[in-house]
Amino acid sequence: MTAEIDERPVVTAEAGEPQGGLVRRFLSGLSRFATIHVFTSLTRRIIVLNLAALIVLVSGILLLNQFREGLIDARVSSLTIQGEIIAGAIAASATADNDAINVDPDKLLELQTGQSMSPNDDSYEGTEFSINPEKVAPVLRRLISPTGTRARIYDRDGSLIVDSSHLDSGNQILAFDLPPPNEQAPAAPWYETVWQQINLWLSSHDLPRYQELGGANGRGYPEVAAALAGQATRIVRVNDQGELIVSVAVPIQRYRSVHGALLLSTQGGDIDNIVHAERLAIVRVFLVAAGVTILLSILLASTIAAPLRRLADAADRVRVGVRSRPQIPDFSQRRDEIGHLSQALRDMTSALFVRIEAIESFAADVSHEIKNPLTSLRSAVETLPLARTDDAKARLMGIIQHDVRRLDRLISDISDASRLDAELARQDASPVNLRQLLSTIVGIVRDSHATEGGPEIKLEFNSNDRDAFFVLGHDGRLGQVFNNLIDNARSFCRKDGVVRVVAKRRKDAVEVAIEDDGPGIRPDQFERIFERFYTDRGDAGGADTFGQNSGLGLSISKQIVEAHKGKIWAENRTKQGAPGEAATVLGARFVVRLPAR
Repeated sequence: MTAEIDERPVVTAEAGEPQGGLVRRFLSGLSRFATIHVFTSLTRRIIVLNLAALIVLVSGILLLNQFREGLIDARVSSLTIQGEIIAGAIAASATADNDAINVDPDKLLELQTGQSMSPNDDSYEGTEFSINPEKVAPVLRRLISPTGTRARIYDRDGSLIVDSSHLDSGNQILAFDLPPPNEQAPAAPWYETVWQQINLWLSSHDLPRYQELGGANGRGYPEVAAALAGQATRIVRVNDQGELIVSVAVPIQRYRSVHGALLLSTQGGDIDNIVHAERLAIVRVFLVAAGVTILLSILLASTIAAPLRRLADAADRVRVGVRSRPQIPDFSQRRDEIGHLSQALRDMTSALFVRIEAIESFAADVSHEIKNPLTSLRSAVETLPLARTDDAKARLMGIIQHDVRRLDRLISDISDASRLDAELARQDASPVNLRQLLSTIVGIVRDSHATEGGPEIKLEFNSNDRDAFFVLGHDGRLGQVFNNLIDNARSFCRKDGVVRVVAKRRKDAVEVAIEDDGPGIRPDQFERIFERFYTDRGDAGGADTFGQNSGLGLSISKQIVEAHKGKIWAENRTKQGAPGEAATVLGARFVVRLPAR
């Protein structure tokens, strides 16, 4: 009976899709995450900078590691003690018998502390101190074998007597596999060659090079020559493979007479293997620290790069206008630069859309305001050919001229209002003396309307200090504000009334009030009068004043004052009446407050 093989794809219980699809989705999601969070420019910079500091630290530890120096010092001390012990044992058991010693005792007694008889001394010629190789070899083999150190013994003349590397193991049979003839040894891996070259380069700066003398005269080693002179000496060298070799030479002496020299040296690589293991441990720690650093850098970058990307995408949506009013992500709860940037972008976007809406509203208002005189002008032009009398024609021509002047004034005010922001942004603010500016404006108004009659204009200052009324701004635009307010007050003031311009210095501001003796302002119009194209003359004018005002004067004045970080408002001058009676309105007052310089 054959079993049927189910070739249907494996389906997970939750996803309901083939396993290969899940793997692809996982890899796709991982790729997107890596693209967004790992491979962004900001993330790479954070990782590189954090790893650079860690690499510099580990490199300093590897290059300036005191463990190597301490290990060398410990090895030198150990070899020195070991050499003195071995030299004493050899001197006691492996030199000639005591009765063969033919040294003058008087010469030995004449030696000072620390001195010994050297083979070069003239008094040494009669003595016969020798080292018996047959006796020294077993002693040397027993003492050296456990340590793994190489030992060489030289006689008084510097000739090599015993080399521990050439000693056999007694009666043991040693078998070695010889390489086939004409077969070259396999080349070392490239990374080992590079590591050897690096070690050689690092060590060759301050260490001498080791040379193997073999059976040549041992005096070629400076430490052996010093030991034959009775001085224990130590030298650290480096071989051709960049491996450290520590050599210690100790004199073999008996009764303070030098018989020869014992040279102890470490095998190439003994110290380097320990240092290498230590450095590998440091590298392992570095790899772990680097992994943690990279992970933390990615987490840090995700808190920076991801919000910045969201803010940038939102800014792009605002630029291309995908939606009517795209929302900027809100990170204002974060008490850092990202939160500040988010709030700044949100405020900027809100201000931008407010400006756009204001421009759209301004365009709609301009279109509406221009249509009114155009409609009147068109009606008058169309009616003009139908006029039968000269009086009717003159009346129509007057309407046409009036509408043309109204259009000209309206277009001029619209042009002035539209370029106001650009002019204020381009010009640099400078100190403005409001005392001098107000005096000039009031003087010009008085002179220009001297023959027309009308209300009197008075100027008052509450301080005689010449520096009390300085503000930072644009004198031309501030002059336009006060000129508009004075003209507005004159148009509402009674013919026999007074327009008062009162300048006061507050603590950190300069306040200028323009008062009139007119009918005042209705309470519900205090804010509306600053709207564009709004005009409410009330009983202050008649039919002859219709169309004489574009309704932009107060709006432009408010725009200029707010651009100077000031404030403007309107209120009524009142006089309190009898108890139970309403206050009497004496006139209107417009107040401008600007920051003092």
